[in-house]
Amino acid sequence: MEQFDVIVIGAGPAGGAAAFWAARAGLTVALIDRKSFPRDKLCGGLVTGRARRHYAEIFGHEMPFDPEDCKTTVDFRYRGQSVGLIEDAPPLCATMRWDMDAMICGQALGAGARDFTGQEVSALDFGARTVTFTDGRALAYRVLIGADGVNSQVAKRLFGRSFERARIGFGLEIEATDPHLAPDAPIRIDLAAAQWGYGWTFPKRRSTTIGVGGLLSKNPGMKRAMADYCDLLGIDAPEARIKGQFLPFGDVRKVPGRGAVLLAGDAAGLVDPVTGEGIGHALHSGQLAAQAAIDALAAHRPDTALRRYRRALRPLHRSLRMARLIRPVIFAPALERSFARAFARSTTLRRQFLDLMAGDTDYHDILWQVVQRLPRLGLMLLQRRRIEE
Repeated sequence: MEQFDVIVIGAGPAGGAAAFWAARAGLTVALIDRKSFPRDKLCGGLVTGRARRHYAEIFGHEMPFDPEDCKTTVDFRYRGQSVGLIEDAPPLCATMRWDMDAMICGQALGAGARDFTGQEVSALDFGARTVTFTDGRALAYRVLIGADGVNSQVAKRLFGRSFERARIGFGLEIEATDPHLAPDAPIRIDLAAAQWGYGWTFPKRRSTTIGVGGLLSKNPGMKRAMADYCDLLGIDAPEARIKGQFLPFGDVRKVPGRGAVLLAGDAAGLVDPVTGEGIGHALHSGQLAAQAAIDALAAHRPDTALRRYRRALRPLHRSLRMARLIRPVIFAPALERSFARAFARSTTLRRQFLDLMAGDTDYHDILWQVVQRLPRLGLMLLQRRRIEE
């Protein structure tokens, strides 16, 4: 049985970043994914400034983009009506996950991680610290990083289920190539296109990614919401072209693992509950998980990996908790109209929302804008925050 310092299951942004960071530090790393790369992945593919900074810090160079795929104009809508067009937004870059994930996986393998992509795991034994494939081969590890997405096999083995159904989100998406969809069109965000969620239109060179997403428990008619959104945009979207996926925004795992087993990215629920951003947090958490493994193994105490990882995740967890606090003001049906009016009136609020997406501000600043624009609701939020803390 081959022995590895670190086994990473899942070769997307979180897993690729973890495998690269650990292999570059000189650890022996196995990178496992049931798919071979490149592979399809449902995701809007919007890469924020925060994600680009994490990528550059991990891989040592800027993430490559064609200039046409970097947008500085964002069109915000509420039920089809404009609530703000910003033409000098921080750059938001659109990518196809087919290309980006293959690039990240390739860099991890280039750094020395062993390639076990296209291999399906049949069993995880946390006591023996082994991973067994469907063909009967087995690998041993000292630290295991589960970066295998929202339907994480590692999380399910740890906790009995990969996510909490009452808190999970769900999204539907298509890649549209209709002639009237121009690649140089602005990014479009439609508040209330789904219950407790929004719709998105991300133009790219080869297609336009269009989707709706929101809390699963609030959207029994998500297919209808998707059809209505496509009608609003004038898009013909046959059901066969629509893909669906669970979205773990707001379902953060307070304890992302156990001992020498860590969860990163979507498997740890690290998706922004307001913006839906997951790529940046996936990259960052993959790096943090790998560093926790490096430090734990250097101390000859692999079981301390989770404690180290949780400490490193505290700022991100704090930000995501604050986002959950603010989310009802933006998305709750009883409040969304008031928020949309405040959003339309306040250039500062719109700017801070974009700065938030770019990673140039945090939810503390947004919270104070809410307090100022919607005093009664702001006080309620502050009271809830004190109770939760």
